[in-house]
Amino acid sequence: MNEYLGSLVNLRIDGRIAAMRAALKDRRDPVCADETLQYLLFTVRCLRPSHILEIGTAEGLSGAAMLLEEEKARLTTIEIDEERYRRARQNFASFGLEGRVRCIPGDAADVLPALDTGYDLIFLDGPKAQYINYLPELKRLLRAGGVLFADDVLLYGWVDGSVPAPQKRHSLVGRIRDYLAAVTSDEDFITSVLEIGEGVAVSVKRG
Repeated sequence: MNEYLGSLVNLRIDGRIAAMRAALKDRRDPVCADETLQYLLFTVRCLRPSHILEIGTAEGLSGAAMLLEEEKARLTTIEIDEERYRRARQNFASFGLEGRVRCIPGDAADVLPALDTGYDLIFLDGPKAQYINYLPELKRLLRAGGVLFADDVLLYGWVDGSVPAPQKRHSLVGRIRDYLAAVTSDEDFITSVLEIGEGVAVSVKRG
């Protein structure tokens, strides 16, 4: 399935971002899968969001890619790790994007309740066990017609049971399953779970 989707979604990623992502992969730093980023940028191109919220800035590369894809967009992004937050700010500045980014250090559980509503796109790529806890605030923050894009919801095949999860990961798997059950059963969302990268759940908020 991934190869088929890759043939359909083939947007050009800025060469600087591609090189930086490759370097992070070599260091085994977490970055979203290439096909996930492609589908995220495809979503950006279709949605043309003015206001994007990202949970899990990491080094700012996914955020920068979204802003480069949609030149009118502004990004609010949250990162709990101080070193990644610092590097992300440097990366946004190197791309000339600092004027379009509000980069917030801290725990998303503390930051989200303080944010105002009206986001067109939310990219959820923070701690997976917290997705279910974040969901009520994310729903509040997302405008009608907006998209909630959650990454890593199948996680190596552990979540759908196609690959047995290690014992120490059972709690994490259960929390992701709780998120999927909640978002797919919520009548205010139309949700598709796609086998892209480690799985994405794309939820459109009904008007």
